[in-house]
Amino acid sequence: MSTIKLIITYLLAYLVGSIPTAVWTGKLFHNIDVREHGSGNAGATNAIRVLGWKTGIPVLIVDILKGWVATMLPHFFNLAEPGSASLVNLQIIAGLFAIAGHIFPVFADFRGGKGVATAGGVLLAIDPLLTLSCLGVFLIVMIISGYVSLSSICAGLAFPAFLFIFFNTPSLFFRIFSVFIAVALIFTHRKNISRIFKGEESKLFGKGKKQKSV
Repeated sequence: MSTIKLIITYLLAYLVGSIPTAVWTGKLFHNIDVREHGSGNAGATNAIRVLGWKTGIPVLIVDILKGWVATMLPHFFNLAEPGSASLVNLQIIAGLFAIAGHIFPVFADFRGGKGVATAGGVLLAIDPLLTLSCLGVFLIVMIISGYVSLSSICAGLAFPAFLFIFFNTPSLFFRIFSVFIAVALIFTHRKNISRIFKGEESKLFGKGKKQKSV
């Protein structure tokens, strides 16, 4: 496999992840920077809260697609045999570059979101059924609690649990990656966790204020 081809693949993955969907959409259609409002986060949840559902849902979809497209690049470029552990490993690395791009977007002064939606797109490209199972956990917790942050954390914890117990993968790296994602989600949502325990975390819908930060 060509080193140049690998570098181009990962550079493209980062650039795709760097597309600041919420920022560009807010400026184009609402003449505001979502990072200056709400939680200050350039993610889909803050876009929904600041820009409304009609704008926020397309932002969410595009952010998921960013992760999916970036993760599929090694497959599109035939960097490894389909279904092999090598291909999965290359896809995970491409996905990490996309997530890094979303969090630190070169097109938006390196101030992005937390990467939850983009990470979802990464997982969707690698294992759709596992991803849908985690999405189910997210939706159940969301319906019960109304907290996007708690739903994201629970879905992240379900990822390695489901992978180790119910699913199979040829890649040890994918198993390590699943644990990394769970830990990373807990770390990036540590302030939300503190607010939940204090009873100060707000909700995306239902009683109380809308979600402050995800």
